[in-house]
Amino acid sequence: MQTPPVALSPMLDRPLIFLDLETTGATAHVDRITEIGLVEVDRGRHAGEWSSLVNPQRRIPPSIQTLTGITDAMVAEAPTFEQLAPGLYDRLADKVLVAHNARFDYGFLRNEFRRLGYVYAPKVLCTVKLSRRLFPQERRHNLDSLIERHDLSCDDRHRALADARVLWDFTQHIHHQLDSRAIRAVVDELLRAPSLPSGLPPDAMRGLPDTPGVYIFYGDTDNVLYVGKSVNLRSRVLSHFSGDHSTSKDMHISRDIRRIDWIETAGDFGALIKEAQLVKRLTPLYNRRLRESKDSCTFHWNPLDGPKVPTLIDLVEIEPSLLGHAYGTFRSRRAARQALRNIADEYGLCLTQLGLEKGKGPCFARQLKKCRGACVGHETELNHAMRVSMALSRIRIMRWPFKDRILVRERNAITGLSETHLIDHWRYLGGYRSQMDLFDQYDTLREAAFDIDTYKLLVSALKKPAKNLEIIEST
Repeated sequence: MQTPPVALSPMLDRPLIFLDLETTGATAHVDRITEIGLVEVDRGRHAGEWSSLVNPQRRIPPSIQTLTGITDAMVAEAPTFEQLAPGLYDRLADKVLVAHNARFDYGFLRNEFRRLGYVYAPKVLCTVKLSRRLFPQERRHNLDSLIERHDLSCDDRHRALADARVLWDFTQHIHHQLDSRAIRAVVDELLRAPSLPSGLPPDAMRGLPDTPGVYIFYGDTDNVLYVGKSVNLRSRVLSHFSGDHSTSKDMHISRDIRRIDWIETAGDFGALIKEAQLVKRLTPLYNRRLRESKDSCTFHWNPLDGPKVPTLIDLVEIEPSLLGHAYGTFRSRRAARQALRNIADEYGLCLTQLGLEKGKGPCFARQLKKCRGACVGHETELNHAMRVSMALSRIRIMRWPFKDRILVRERNAITGLSETHLIDHWRYLGGYRSQMDLFDQYDTLREAAFDIDTYKLLVSALKKPAKNLEIIEST
């Protein structure tokens, strides 16, 4: 098929590959390619086509088979990507990759090549973004919408080569329909701009600083997708959109994101604190590690004047007086009991004395010859209690190492930003940008509950403070 050349623009004055992939699913680091189709264009002229089924070396889900028409039987004798890789890599070399929702196709190609030791990093042009910029009055820019809106033909929708042909037809159509200078301006900007998900506006990164802070990703209706922190906000945010989709989380974020917001901090300490607070308050969809757990608990145990059996209490119930007699930070009571069983097994402790079993007579561990016999009088309660203390010491929640509340002042020598953080017995009470703010609110501060993530980051940060942190103890 030979097509007359159209007016050249930055999009058409170089070799291009219009590409479409069919895959076993939507996650590049897990799913695999089942079909590749591409149209080669050189300086505005159709230069050739190529397509191949690909054996994904795994079953294709029934829903994908129904959508694409590509069955397990069809790909059983097809070449693997590894077999196709050398020729495909040469075919793609030094060409701009053009695809619809290009992050998807590029993510799959890059991951497949990377598994085989190839480095594939072309310039990428997304026709979703191109359509959004050229036709901002339109609401939908998926491939079906483009076919209908521009009266394009597609003889085999959801097959790779047929969909790649649609992209080339769309490109020719807009060059005959629109002023070439308008296309030139948009394409030039898209080719030199950072690679952003198609749902973000072109100016989404405008003003995003190269400084420490916290960033927030929003989806439709401003639902919070993700909260993260970095010492370099701009670099970290762009890393989510690198195009390789190394995690399913980044794949889903790129698909759903519509807006970015951020909060600058004086340094990494303030960013860590702010991230933990925002995750618990906003409960983002894709944050798991810092999400608040209502079942978080710890063991309270004081053999001298407290219960003889370690007692599970909610973490929020830890008062300053309990520090030193609280052991472990667990996301659930089940996890806590399992951890205590593991400790009992390792140190030969009695399951009855630990409250993990009830009844009289030898505990189950004694029957297995692991317990030293506190349950049957072969070991004194005092000796057993001493061994429990030794066993639990490695997971003890640290005592507060200061006499009273402390101030942690963080300064950024480059930006000049300074923040003061008020902390008491591992509880974070607030952060302030000026001494006046701190003094105004000091007497009205509300006590914060003990929080497992805040405790862990404070222990780490205060054990060996960074050079830009100053700890001020109350006198």
